[in-house]
Amino acid sequence: MKLMDGKKGVIFGVSNTHGIAYGIAKELFEAGADIAFTYAGEAMEKRVRPIAESMNAKVIMPCDVTKENEVQAVFKELEKVYGKIDFVVHAVAFANREDLTGEFINTSREGWDLALGISSYSLVSLARNAKPVMNEGGSILAMTYLGGEKVVPNYNVMGVAKAALESSARYLAENLGKFGIRVNCISAGAVKTLAASGISGFGKMLKAAVVKAPLKRNVSLEDVGKTGLYLLSDLSSGVTGEIIHVDCGCHCIYTSAEEMELLTK
Repeated sequence: MKLMDGKKGVIFGVSNTHGIAYGIAKELFEAGADIAFTYAGEAMEKRVRPIAESMNAKVIMPCDVTKENEVQAVFKELEKVYGKIDFVVHAVAFANREDLTGEFINTSREGWDLALGISSYSLVSLARNAKPVMNEGGSILAMTYLGGEKVVPNYNVMGVAKAALESSARYLAENLGKFGIRVNCISAGAVKTLAASGISGFGKMLKAAVVKAPLKRNVSLEDVGKTGLYLLSDLSSGVTGEIIHVDCGCHCIYTSAEEMELLTK
């Protein structure tokens, strides 16, 4: 028997086979989970549907997470198909490209509202709509990044959005704990994805992570996927309100010996 046999859930945010959401979906599927997928718009459907079909998805639906009626429609369909579900993965984030370059102080109100609405408030919306159809012991998982805790060049308003996401996850963990539902975040290290390529200077971030990380490498999709599997399975039954770093140790290092040597030359 596989770890996730009989477990059913939905992933918001898979867009290609090179992203973190896909890494988690792959591990879940291989562990026996029944996964539903959503996509944002017709263009994304062309990318998502083949992935979903390769994992035998029973539900493949459009969902703009900023529209409550579309979120509600997804969970109504999940209830119709599955009755109850066991997990929800939130891997949705967006900010205007111009807000991911230069200085944070120049963020527009419109850019702020867009980034926090899509990247942070959507977790609250998903959790609220998931609650009535989740089994006791269910798990909600969101994707975050170190830029929510510390200043990362050019991450800017997305860092603020991730900080809001992490805080929201803690409040949701308290709200949903009485129903036996857990809420956690994975803070993944720099991974070469299409989404990350929109951040100015991302290539340098990847190189810097290798220098700083105790494991002396970049994190892989498999690394993140396996941690996602843990947090969405019964193996983490006592874990909630946590931000688990999967970044080869980058978050725990102020500066590496290599960096100190460069700075003192």
